[in-house]
Amino acid sequence: MPFKANADRRHRIPKRHQKVTNWAEYDVGLRARGSLTVWFTAEAIEGWRAGARSGRGGQAKYSDLAIATALTLRAVFRLALR
Repeated sequence: MPFKANADRRHRIPKRHQKVTNWAEYDVGLRARGSLTVWFTAEAIEGWRAGARSGRGGQAKYSDLAIATALTLRAVFRLALR
């Protein structure tokens, strides 16, 4: 009951008025907003691969070069890590 005591004075977040109904079209629109092409040398591609795991399962491991490149692209272009 404590949450109902001040319900009339509490700030309410309004619901969204627009909903995405066609996700395929929405995804295409996101891709069309901008294009970023990055070229890597053969040496960079070889350094990109992390060493093989010795155990079964678990998370994929990335090389230090891959992590540094992703973080640099994120900082420069203000992108999310997707």
